[in-house]
Order: sequence, then structure tokens, then C-alpha cells
Amino acid sequence: MSRLVDVGTVRFIGVVEAVEEVISTIRIKPEYLPGLMGLEAYKRVYILYWFHLRDNPEHRGTLQVVPRRHGETRPRGVFASRSPSRPNPVGLTEVELISMDGCTLTVRGLDAFEGSPILDIKPVSMGGQETR
Repeated sequence: MSRLVDVGTVRFIGVVEAVEEVISTIRIKPEYLPGLMGLEAYKRVYILYWFHLRDNPEHRGTLQVVPRRHGETRPRGVFASRSPSRPNPVGLTEVELISMDGCTLTVRGLDAFEGSPILDIKPVSMGGQETR
């Protein structure tokens, strides 16, 4: 059986620079620019980001939530919810990639706040129809 390690290194590759209604601007660090090559071919991408406003012992200790946003009143396990309060405050959203200009991505539908660190970007693959 393998041993789990409790601590690792996460490298933030960028930040949510601006949020205006449903449109967000993401700035990727220049050293990660080569990693964006070919991304413009995709219409939809996954953005993984850090819930930086929930990165504290109280929110990281949350294991059950009541998702009131959807009118629920019964608790459920945090792993069965999209709550930002969780042991590892990682967010994941599928967005529409509107445009790319160097290290700047403009997306529609990101549910992250301005200042949220970006962890990763992955293209959405939908049965061979992932490109524009």
C-alpha cells in the first residue's frame, strides 16, 4: 500500500484579474505562456482555481454543508457539494474561452472572484468536437 503525503507544492500559474458580470479576465504568468500554445483552438476549457478567501483553518475544517444557494435545508458531505469551504479550497469551472491575447484570457462563466489564484487550465474534450 502506498503512503499518502499530507503536504505538497502547488504553483499558481496566474490570477483572475477582473470580473465583470459573467466575463472574467485571467492573467497567466509570463513563464507559463508556452503552456498556452494551442489553447485558442478550444471553445470550452476547465479553469481550476484556489478559493483564496476560504483558505483558513475554519473553512478547511468544513466537512458538511447545507447548500442553501439551491434551497436545500439538509446537510450533505462537502465532497457532494460545490461549497468553497473544504479541506483543499480548489474550485473548478467549465467556461467559454472568448479570446486569448498573449498571457491574457477572457472567459465567460467563471465563478471565481477577482484575485483568485489560477491553478491549471484544461481543454474540454467532447467526443472529438472540442475545437472551435
